[in-house]
Parts: sequence; C-alpha cells; structure tokens
Amino acid sequence: MESVLVAANWKMYKTTADVQHFFDRWSRDPAPPGREVAFFPPFPLLPLLRSLLPQGQALGAQNAHEADEGAFTGEVSCALLKDLGCDYVLIGHSERRNLFGETDARIAAKMRAAFRHGVRPILCVGEHLDERQGGRTLDVVLGQLAEDLGAAPPPSGFDVAYEPVWAIGTGKVARPQDAAEVHEAILAWLHEHHAGADARILYGGSVKPDSAAALLATPGVRGLLVGGASLDPASFAAILRA
Repeated sequence: MESVLVAANWKMYKTTADVQHFFDRWSRDPAPPGREVAFFPPFPLLPLLRSLLPQGQALGAQNAHEADEGAFTGEVSCALLKDLGCDYVLIGHSERRNLFGETDARIAAKMRAAFRHGVRPILCVGEHLDERQGGRTLDVVLGQLAEDLGAAPPPSGFDVAYEPVWAIGTGKVARPQDAAEVHEAILAWLHEHHAGADARILYGGSVKPDSAAALLATPGVRGLLVGGASLDPASFAAILRA
C-alpha cells in the first residue's frame, strides 16, 4: 500500500531558534511506518530545515512564482526551490487565493513551473462556507481542478489537498462523510481524465490529534495537510501516530 503523506504547513511562524528547538525534540520520536512526512517552512528557514531533517523526511515550499527567473522582487522560482533541495511545493493554497488574489490561470502556470523543475506540487482546492451551504462544493472543487490542471492534465507527478476554506484555522473540521464525498469525487475526476495516477488526496482544515484518526480512516483520504497543530512536535507526532 502506498504511504500516507502528512504535511506540516508552518505558514509564517517560527524563527531559527524555534526550528532548532523543534528538531531537538522531533528527533526523539520517529515517524511510524507507512507515513511520509514533509515540512513546509517559511522561505528563509528552508536551508536550516534541510540540514536538520531526519533521513527520509521531505522538504517543501509554501508557494512559488511561475517564472523561471526575472525581475520579480520578493518572489521565489521553482528552479531556486529545486536548488535548495525542495521535494514539494504547495500551489493554490486558499490563503494565496483569498488573501493574495491568485487566479486559477496563475495557479495553472505555477503548476506547469513545478513540473518543469521536478518539484512535486500539492494542488490545494476547496470551497467557501456559502458555496457549501449552497450545494456547490463539488462544482467549485472540480472546477478548480479543471482550471488548475489544464486541458491536458498530467498523468502523474502531483498530489491534491482538499481544504474546505471554512475549516481552515476555525477549529471546524469536515465530517468524515463530507470529506469522503469530495475525496472520492476528486479521485473519480482524475480517473476520468487519465490524470494523477500516483496522486494522493490529502485533507486539510483544522486537523488535530483527536480528529486525525477518523480522517485517515475516511475513504479516499491518503494524507493530511496540517497547519497549527504541526507547530508543536508532540502534537504533530500524535497526528502521525493516528
């Protein structure tokens, strides 16, 4: 059976001292079998994490620019991420879409950049509360997949994270049956379009140690994208053991 991917999105948290403290504790509690672990720190912390990561654990970036190089002050390319040792990159996280105005067209361009440079993208999709209440969840999520993966979706080499926007940072978690419906719809869409043969579908949205086991037991869920609960090594280790 393929491994479950558990990804730690640290967002704009932690200093170099915080990272040292985290990994001083983290090294005492190795990940259980069948769990692939990936850390997504802020850009300045990538080299430090690369030096501290236990063997077999992966490094990822929270975002990337779609161009390979150029006069784009403050941006980071997938070529640079690859050079830094990144295995993964998050593309289209809801905070990038909602706070920074990233469109599906731009997210699609970022996906193409990740493929060009051999950094495996995790494409984030998800609906807002009003869209869920209006019965539009699958229309929104599958529409994002279609726009972001393009007319000829890649046959492999990427993962997808379903993150209901209403659950991110709110403490609300989608019920297992809600997550199952969306995850199975994503898998069916990928199969129909002969895309993502090796794609794992992650759930993200206020994942905590006490909700992780039920989510991982949900049909179609092959990983977790963890935010705040990944900042503490004990909490994140508990999620890995779920």
